[in-house]
Amino acid sequence: MSGSSGHYLNRAAVFSPVGGARLCQLTLCCAVISLVIHVAGYSATYGTFCMAVWTSCFAITAAVFVLDVTRLHTCLPVSWENLTVTFASLAVLLMLTASVVYPVYFVRADDCPYNNCEVRNFRIAVTVCSWAACVAYGTEVFLSRAKPGRAVGYMATPSGILKVVQIFVGCVIFVMLANGSDFTSHVATVYCVAVFGVCFAASVLLVALTVSGRTTALRLPFERFVVVYTFVAVLLYLSAAVVWPVFCFDRKYGTPLRPQGCPRGKCSWDVKLAVTVLCFINVSLYIADLVYSQRSRSVSQRPRV
Repeated sequence: MSGSSGHYLNRAAVFSPVGGARLCQLTLCCAVISLVIHVAGYSATYGTFCMAVWTSCFAITAAVFVLDVTRLHTCLPVSWENLTVTFASLAVLLMLTASVVYPVYFVRADDCPYNNCEVRNFRIAVTVCSWAACVAYGTEVFLSRAKPGRAVGYMATPSGILKVVQIFVGCVIFVMLANGSDFTSHVATVYCVAVFGVCFAASVLLVALTVSGRTTALRLPFERFVVVYTFVAVLLYLSAAVVWPVFCFDRKYGTPLRPQGCPRGKCSWDVKLAVTVLCFINVSLYIADLVYSQRSRSVSQRPRV
């Protein structure tokens, strides 16, 4: 725990650009939580989700900041750089989601002047601070990203960041499926859900091994394992991207048009459409991941002249 400057505290954790971004994150998350508790308020499942995102991001960022300042992270059996950039990438996605969900459900243009304008104004302030916090987390990811001539962990590379986004999209897919998609009606749709689950679990395992610094536990060299796994995931997701829409929207197996009278928010057809869109998004993410992983491997193996 010794530093070259002889200080027990890590001043760079406060005065560096990354440290400044984390201070902004703490300030903005604290402001959001205070505004919500004071006047803005929240309710129902969507409000609880947003509040959980803000409080979790604040608590984890505070822990990361304290561990970095005190250098106690050196006592943890993890890869610190991989851990922090993974959390920052996930926080961007969570804060982005909360910043969209909260105003959609809690900010109404017709709340004022007929109702309490103060509550509406506080909710607008919550939305602005939440978006600013999202930008602060994005700034940390940008500052921590891989640069030419700079050695960084795998999670700071585009491939590592894409893994986090893939996991997040996979989580959203499972949330949508749990909302009532009736995917058990066909064996083909069950296969698609199995594909989503296998790819999600493999990506989580890969990130967990990287963050814990245990990539040597893999039988294959890490770079080769990433390329092989990503190639298999692309093939699996491509098959699901073809099979799922056919068995959900073809006249022979499903319903091509939205049924009349289907309750909004609880319509199986809407869920299937959302899963289709998310499936194609993840296909694009896995393809981009494969292209980058293969290109970076080719560049690293290029002979020097």
